[in-house]
Amino acid sequence: MVLFLPVQVLDMKKLIFSILCFTSLQTFAQSDSANTIAVVVHKDFRLDILARKEAELNLAATKAAARSGMGYRLQVLSTNDRDMAMKIRTQLLQKFPEQKPYMSFQAPYVKLTFGNFITKQEAELYKSQISRMLGGASVYIISQRIEIKPEKEIKDDNNK
Repeated sequence: MVLFLPVQVLDMKKLIFSILCFTSLQTFAQSDSANTIAVVVHKDFRLDILARKEAELNLAATKAAARSGMGYRLQVLSTNDRDMAMKIRTQLLQKFPEQKPYMSFQAPYVKLTFGNFITKQEAELYKSQISRMLGGASVYIISQRIEIKPEKEIKDDNNK
């Protein structure tokens, strides 16, 4: 009788498995009854306003992303003297109002970069002027993601 015990347990497992399979098929079945219940959804009008606002924000974000691209900036200064960086930034704003200076802090240095140049030649023109303005200081051209103004894109398309 001890020999038949594992066979009986195995048969019992098969029996339980098959019962579970057949009962689970019935529980997942859908009913075809004609008693369907209609559900009425009342939508809040503010959801339409929210959807329009979100669409506007998404459009503005895609336009802003389209107005940036790879280009060149001038690294004018890297110092731990914040006051000197602010002074040079002010001078750059006064002398070149058409370009934009950027200040960033990378411990322990304040870095001052300048301009949004699409071509390296355009950056070279400003590089020599800024170097002279700072008494012959070293100014470096670096490749960075820049802001591209729409009128610059139009000018570049006309030149091509």
